[in-house]
Amino acid sequence: MNQLKYTFFLLFQLPSAFFCGVRLKYLDSLKSIVSINHSWFNKNPFKSIFWAAQGMAAELTTGSLIKNAIKESGVNVSYLVVENKSSFYKKATGKIIFECNQGKELQDLFNSFDHDNNKAIIELKSIGTDSNNIKVSEFSFTWSLKVRS
Repeated sequence: MNQLKYTFFLLFQLPSAFFCGVRLKYLDSLKSIVSINHSWFNKNPFKSIFWAAQGMAAELTTGSLIKNAIKESGVNVSYLVVENKSSFYKKATGKIIFECNQGKELQDLFNSFDHDNNKAIIELKSIGTDSNNIKVSEFSFTWSLKVRS
């Protein structure tokens, strides 16, 4: 993972995530880790991180895993979020770490693509924890994937 490359990607392709403080910390074929710090820019009136800013961080964990799987597989795939759900358990203050570790499921899905099976739906989850490793929020993104001809 090239940290500088992803920072520029955020700045130019997802500027709202960049300015909210979303940062990709780790990415390999099995998991993705993204952080966001509570700040003036992403706060809500309840003195915690706004739910939408948390959602951007959570979505980046799942989307970066898909983007990485596409790169590793060499398969030309379009992908789009078709549904998302979220649950909140505790105020998000300080540094929140979001993690998605479903890379193996994505690898299996990409290995299943062939001429007859060129579409798929997958649900990827991202869990946000605080500095005490307490679950703050959980997001679920349903992605539609289609092999391009």
